[in-house]
Order: sequence, then structure tokens, then C-alpha cells
Amino acid sequence: MNSKLAYQIEIFTNRLKKQRKHLWKWAKKNGITCFRVYDRDIPEIPFAVDIYEDYLHVWEYERERLVKEPDFQTWTQTLVGAAGRALSIPDDRVFFKTRVRQEEKNQYDKFSSKQVEHVVTEGGLRFRINLSDYLDTGLFLDHRLSRQYVRELAAGTRFLNLFSYTGSFTVYAASGGATESVSVDLSNTYNEWARENLGLNGFDTPSHKIVRDDVFAFLASQKHRRERYDLIVLDPPTFSNSKKMNGVLDIQRDHAGLIEDSLSILSPDGLLFFSTNFRKFRLDHHALKHAEPEDITEKTIPQDFRDRKIHHAWVMRRK
Repeated sequence: MNSKLAYQIEIFTNRLKKQRKHLWKWAKKNGITCFRVYDRDIPEIPFAVDIYEDYLHVWEYERERLVKEPDFQTWTQTLVGAAGRALSIPDDRVFFKTRVRQEEKNQYDKFSSKQVEHVVTEGGLRFRINLSDYLDTGLFLDHRLSRQYVRELAAGTRFLNLFSYTGSFTVYAASGGATESVSVDLSNTYNEWARENLGLNGFDTPSHKIVRDDVFAFLASQKHRRERYDLIVLDPPTFSNSKKMNGVLDIQRDHAGLIEDSLSILSPDGLLFFSTNFRKFRLDHHALKHAEPEDITEKTIPQDFRDRKIHHAWVMRRK
């Protein structure tokens, strides 16, 4: 082992141990078992490291890769193994991914079939995660506070979850007392996953519907109906080129239309929660003719996320 790698192992593991010690009391006090323990804290080690109870999920920011092939595989294996040891997690419970440019690959594409799955608890609720087969696990930790925010607003509402993914927002809304919910996603895989998450929490009832549809098409179909929703979550991927869609989703280009169409089916006193993790995102205020946006980003970033730009979030009422 060369001296540079030995030094990187030392500073990386020291940082992990320090962060775990710092966050552990906070996590235990707040009943949090899944949290981020490291996020590019050291520039020359551009990883994100998440603890999911007894598992470790590590991914690399490819754009910031400082080690070139063929040394990269040895470098990552060594550092990822060191991370597991520093956090007392066995090698078979440590998973490593590479985050590629979303323009090149849909963030929800499957790239493995190992099916290493686990049920974790968050906010008193249960969620199935998949640690092996997708870039993300099925539960975005940076939206922990966003989900709680939705739960606090959900009592007595008719709730709509657009780009519902694995349904975590819907589970929180149901636990907060939403009388009805509709979750819309184009993926059968994620709709089944959402259905399972609802079932894990006792909410797999006819009041909580899951709809397989293109969100653009769904919104267009709803405009001329009388149904209105009291609380809507709109959390699209940054980019999607799914063959099932009509066209390609680009959040910067398409967000104003999605927001306006969502507001058109919002009840008079209703609230729209809109979020994106596109770092360069700019809300197009001029194109939003019927929105009164309030930026709540800072309120929705959890304490364990050093990166305060991990996502952007707004709540909007209809003018």
C-alpha cells in the first residue's frame, strides 16, 4: 500500500468515527436509524456514506473522481472496506455505487438483481429498502423532514403524490390522517414497492390508490374533472428518458408546466409541495402565473446532511 492511500484511509476512517460519534446521540434521541454519516467531507475522497440500520450504503460522485483506471477499483475497494470497519459493519452489509450523470442514465434504472432487501424504520413507520439493485435505496434520507412536514399537514386531506416512486410521502400522509390518497408513477416496479410500503404500515386499503400513468398524461386527464386535492407532493426526477413516457423529462425546462397543471387541480385552500435535487435549478417565477411560492429549503434539510444544497423545496398556494 502506498503512503498516499494509507494517509487517505487514516483521515477517512477518523472522520467517519468522529461523525458517527457526533450523530449517534442525536439519531438515538430522535428515533433515527438511517442517516448520512459522511458527504464529501474530505475533497479527495468524494463519497457519500449512509447508515441504514445494520447496513452501509456508499456511493461515489463520478464527476469528482480523482483516481483514474486501472487503480480506481483497488482504491475504492480499500476505502469502502475501511469505512465498514470504521463503523463496525461487516463487508457483506456494505454496498458501493457510482452516481453517473443523469443525462446519461435514468436515476431509477436497475443495474443488479441481487435483491438485498431490508425493512427499516423511520418516524415510527416501516419501509422496504433495496441496497443492491438500484443507485438509490428506495428511501431518500434527505427528505426525512419533508416527509414529516407532509404528515403534519395531512389530517383530513385528499392527498396526491406525483412521481410517487416507492410511496414514502404517501405512507407519511396516510399516517398523518389523509382520508384518501392517489399515488402516480409510470413504473410497475415502484408502484408495487409503494403498495408494499403502504401494506407494511397498514394502509393498503381502497382509500389509498396507486395509479400507473405518465404524470403529464395524468395531470392532463384531471383538468376537466371535478376532483380536487388538498395536499399535493410534486417531487420529479431531474431527468427521465423512460421509453414508457411521451418525450423526455427535463426538470428545469418542464417544471413550470408541471407546477401550473398541479395547481389547477388543487383545492382553493390546498397546498402544493414541490422539490427537486437538481443543483443548478432555478424556479421560473415569470412562468408561474397561478403560484405563490415560499422557499422552505432550509427547513427541510436534515441535520446529518452537510450539503445544504442536497435539494430545493417550496410550498405553493394557488393565486
